[in-house]
Amino acid sequence: QVQLVESGGGLVQPGGSLRLSCVASASILDINAMGWYRQDPGKQRELVALITHSNMTTYQESVKGRFTISSDNAKNTAHLQMNNLKPEDTAVYYCYLAGRTPPTFTLTTYWGQGTQVTVSS
Repeated sequence: QVQLVESGGGLVQPGGSLRLSCVASASILDINAMGWYRQDPGKQRELVALITHSNMTTYQESVKGRFTISSDNAKNTAHLQMNNLKPEDTAVYYCYLAGRTPPTFTLTTYWGQGTQVTVSS
């Protein structure tokens, strides 16, 4: 079983920074990609940032130049550095992982529990 543990959310003022972390707690895991989606009540969940096993990254247009995603493959961990935060970034952020585990090694998606990010003065 794969479990994703998220941390780093909180309340910050506009222009502030937060660092989100996500750890996949699996002893054997072949990770295809990790990242974060975010969602506000009544709205559709949207991709924020994604990083693949080959270190290719994808960002939501609204966060380019402000957010940076990184990963540590040996520790099954990803980080999202969020700088120059804006009120529009307020949402619940959900860690995402696509990977393969024994015995079938079929591609499966997993979600973290979510962490609240609030940007307000």
